[in-house]
Amino acid sequence: MEIRKVQITGGSSYVITLPKDWAESLKIKKNDPLGLVVQPDGTLLVTKDITEVQVQRAKKFDVTAIHEPAFLFRLLIASYIAGYTTIEITSKNRLPASVRMVVRDFTQMTIGPEVVEETDNSVVLKDLLNPLEMPFNNTIKRMYVIVKNMYLDAMNVLETRNPNLADDVAARDNDVDRLNWLVARQTNIILKNANLSRKMAVSTSMVINTYVISRIIERIGDHAVRWVDNARKLPEGELPEDLIEAVRKASGISLSLFDKSIVSYFQSDIREANKNIEQVGALERACEEINALAMSQEPLTAISLRNIAESIRRAGEYSGDISENVINYLVESKI
Repeated sequence: MEIRKVQITGGSSYVITLPKDWAESLKIKKNDPLGLVVQPDGTLLVTKDITEVQVQRAKKFDVTAIHEPAFLFRLLIASYIAGYTTIEITSKNRLPASVRMVVRDFTQMTIGPEVVEETDNSVVLKDLLNPLEMPFNNTIKRMYVIVKNMYLDAMNVLETRNPNLADDVAARDNDVDRLNWLVARQTNIILKNANLSRKMAVSTSMVINTYVISRIIERIGDHAVRWVDNARKLPEGELPEDLIEAVRKASGISLSLFDKSIVSYFQSDIREANKNIEQVGALERACEEINALAMSQEPLTAISLRNIAESIRRAGEYSGDISENVINYLVESKI
């Protein structure tokens, strides 16, 4: 760290010199304009970029030696999350159909990227979404609504064994994944662009906390899918009413934890977040009741019901984690 003393000129202007090596490395000359951005922690960012536009970053993949579609898909997702605005996929030979299918799946599973150029041996993807058009809170609200309804429908699947509804719950998990990847992408972009952080009126700590909560909601959605997967494995025939009621009770507690954790997040209520964490114990007891009742069933039924109870419990515990993150974020401003 270089220490430089502040000078006062004209009786009212505070002046500090810039490091010569830094100025020369950026080719800064006399009378060049520089941007000054006040950071949430009080530090001052000096930047040559005063356009306040999103930085354009390009990534190129040569898929000549990539023969695993799943690997290519993961590379594309990683590039998307990293914040690349242009992705080019090339090959020394004609692009195989499997690669084009991966590209199609990628554009359907993400928000923003579209194919803007295509030839026999290359495909160019361009991100058409302005990060400012998708505020973090709107994304979190949408994820919350989708996941909550997934759990409500999972309970219906258990009661009705409706295969179409089970398929729909699983399909909606893709929407949750897309939104979680979007939050991850915006987080990376903002951490690399202080101007964008200022324009979106979000601090670095808020961005990171929002990403953590988004990731937790995505995991809660995964357990809704596991619930319906285990409901599909149950043998034909109705379950005893006391078992159904036990699952309904545990699911209600779990959803209540989820509701209250999200409310405490949006209302910045640190005390309600703390109260919510204290309710996790009641959920654990309700899930133990399901396990005890499941012991009287046939082995296949018992295993599926215990797995359902585990998913309900994990969802509630993840909701408690959201409340913990709310406390961790708010502790500086509320206490």
